[in-house]
Amino acid sequence: MFSSSMDSARDTSGVAGTVLIPTRFVWPYGGRSVYLSGSFTRWSELLQMSPVEGCPTVFQVIHSLAPGYHQYKFYVDGEWRHDEHQPYISGEIGIVNTILLATDLNFVPVLNPDIASGSNMDVDNEGFRRVVIISYFVTAVRLTDGTLSEVLPRISDVDVQTSRQRISAFLSMRTAYELLPESGKVVALDVDLPVKQAFHILHEQGIPMAPLWDFCKGQFVGVLSALDFILILREIGSHGSNLTEEELETHTISAWKEGKSYLNRQNNGPGAVFPRRFIHAGPYDNLKDIAVKILQNEVSTVPVIHSSSEDGSFPQLLHLASLSGILKCICRYFRHCSSSLPILQLPICAIPVGTWLPKIGESNRRPLAMLRPSASVTSALNLLVQAQVSSIPIVDDNDSLLDIYCRSDITALAKDRAYTHINLDEMTVQQALQLGQDSYNPYELRSQRCQMCLRSDSLHKVMERLANPGVRRLIIVEAGSKRVEGVVSLSDIFKFFLC
Repeated sequence: MFSSSMDSARDTSGVAGTVLIPTRFVWPYGGRSVYLSGSFTRWSELLQMSPVEGCPTVFQVIHSLAPGYHQYKFYVDGEWRHDEHQPYISGEIGIVNTILLATDLNFVPVLNPDIASGSNMDVDNEGFRRVVIISYFVTAVRLTDGTLSEVLPRISDVDVQTSRQRISAFLSMRTAYELLPESGKVVALDVDLPVKQAFHILHEQGIPMAPLWDFCKGQFVGVLSALDFILILREIGSHGSNLTEEELETHTISAWKEGKSYLNRQNNGPGAVFPRRFIHAGPYDNLKDIAVKILQNEVSTVPVIHSSSEDGSFPQLLHLASLSGILKCICRYFRHCSSSLPILQLPICAIPVGTWLPKIGESNRRPLAMLRPSASVTSALNLLVQAQVSSIPIVDDNDSLLDIYCRSDITALAKDRAYTHINLDEMTVQQALQLGQDSYNPYELRSQRCQMCLRSDSLHKVMERLANPGVRRLIIVEAGSKRVEGVVSLSDIFKFFLC
């Protein structure tokens, strides 16, 4: 069926045989049986593609290629197909996809005139440039013992600085008003509300935090978050605690905040200043200042409050600004001009962002915390607080991802006063997660909680995923096995660009 003349024209045997590039081919359009064939198999062999676990419509195969120019097609349910969303040309064998792999950073591809005139192979084509760029960074050198050693790139300091300047300039020109939805609901709690009732509200509304309103002062004074509930449960379970389950019926939020300040002074010494000031923003504050405020104060959201009075009286709660909403603005703007920010096309493993296992990616120096499903809830809560993370991957004995335990999951214990009749030392993480599934709320799909990505995914793709509502981090897994390799969060992305 296929002509061999093109094989000789595209033969890459002249390339040094010591370098092979494991290349991932993906067919994301479904089918019962999917195969790959190309010039690298001399069109005489079909490579079977396997469905990605959890994504039955996505098929993939990894095949090592020599540097150079290659063509390929997919054989789907007995028919030859090509991916219209990837670079392609019309040739002797019909329409085929194309890929150009290079390992020399100084390599300048020279296109055949016939190729350059293809309908989707213009030199400035974004998809074509993406293939070339990624091939620079996801390479493997075959060593003398036959093993493959991955070579990670070194990003130019100039490229990093340029990207940061453009992101910073964009955010400095946008204000919090751009985050306000056309319609929506913002929940606030009175400081005199009993703690028990407050956490029922957080659970029922499916929210991890809420601003606090002091009626006597006529102003917002703080925030109640899932972390407060974690600290309360730890205090209840600690030896000699004066706070009992029954007292939660009448113990107010303001009383808890005062008690929390007392505990902090005991733990940090008399020189510590508590409580922490109320962190908020105004509608005219620019997005860069808001993002930096979130990072510096290590909070997940910042209430946007507006008052038409000079003295700040009669404040109005407009919105809860988060890094997710700010990231959505960035993605929306640079989606159509990504060429001005080339770093967005690099694979996430090539960028110093996120928390990684050793020898896989460049970590932010924070250890990657993971737990088995049999671990106690107490150990999970302690780890969330001590490691200062918002979530922990739950893995099996092979470190393959099973689920994720987040700070906000603790509010599931507010349902039916579960925390009053369980022992956190005896309750396992698996049981706690099951309790969360049983108390499913319509505001948060569990499928949104455990979002994954691959180390080869581009920074732009990772940012797009993190900008979705309810997604605060992506678990980086190995294709197929789902073995955890790292975690990248919203704060990781913003620390990379702004700090």
